[in-house]
Amino acid sequence: MSIFTSTEKYDCEQIMYCYDKHTGLKAIIVIHDTTLGPALGGARMWNYTSEEEALEDALRLARGMTYKNAAAGLNLGGGKAVIIADPFLENREFLFRTFGRFVERLNGLYITAEDVGTTEQDMDYIHMETEHVTGSTSKGVGDPSPVTAVGIYHGMKAAAKAAFGTDDLSGKKIAVQGVGTVAFQLCHHLHEEGAELIITDINEKAVQRAVETFGATAVEPDAIYSVDCDIFSPCALGGVMNDDTINVLKAKVVAGSANNQLLEDRHGQMLFEKGIVYAPDYVINSGGVINVSDELQGYNRDRVMKKVQSIYDILTNVFTIANERNISTNVAADKMAEERIKAKRLLEEKTSYHGN
Repeated sequence: MSIFTSTEKYDCEQIMYCYDKHTGLKAIIVIHDTTLGPALGGARMWNYTSEEEALEDALRLARGMTYKNAAAGLNLGGGKAVIIADPFLENREFLFRTFGRFVERLNGLYITAEDVGTTEQDMDYIHMETEHVTGSTSKGVGDPSPVTAVGIYHGMKAAAKAAFGTDDLSGKKIAVQGVGTVAFQLCHHLHEEGAELIITDINEKAVQRAVETFGATAVEPDAIYSVDCDIFSPCALGGVMNDDTINVLKAKVVAGSANNQLLEDRHGQMLFEKGIVYAPDYVINSGGVINVSDELQGYNRDRVMKKVQSIYDILTNVFTIANERNISTNVAADKMAEERIKAKRLLEEKTSYHGN
């Protein structure tokens, strides 16, 4: 795929290729859309098998951030960076400081953050070279997972209301796939409300911890899809909603923290046709980006939590659009995000017209 073919396919504004022979840095920064504001999106560090794979991932993820930020009501566009390297690399300071210099060259068009394979310490290194970074220790946000979990919890309640007519989760059987950091925090909220938890994870210690803490029932990883439950919560891998799993799903709601839960867009339609309420992943898991984006105006936890709780209302709007237009919820979420971006473009055109 040529560079301009890639740009056209994903309709992105800018691609920056970053290379430094002294540190070995190879990175790609993609700015997808800045209509709503500067592009915010994390820096992912991964051992990609090829540069083409890295570019494709950066383009896909950058576009996803445009939709996530727009749907969350943030005045931010979407972007993403990928660093082609071993995520377990030990000597990281100058690699990330060099990356920070490339971010600085974009003059605030792109704001980076922590992502898969990068850490809070890496953000500190980047911060030595640029102010256009969130999630560093100097800005005092700390671990975003509890905030993300709160957003998932409120989003799940909105989905339950759409499916069952009430957002009360007490007595509901909730199957949680993966009990990592965010999911464990989510389980805490669900357990407090009196939900009955069924959990699975490939990490046996994580499973045991959830069983002991919440009295959860553990099942084998492959069995989680077909368990008798009200809500299925994918909190691990992407692509778990597919032809095979949807056909055995007994839940009436799918709501979890995992990214890219639908293997293909058509699986959102498949869920819709089966009467299963799907909470689009980039809407329900936007608590993390809401949290770090608040740094840009001086971090205020009360303001963050109020915004995160509004995920309930945003998803309720998505479900309303889906029902009124008879479309799947993933398509409804896309349309909601696209309409917000379109409205901003029209405003800018009107302002420009009157200015002339």
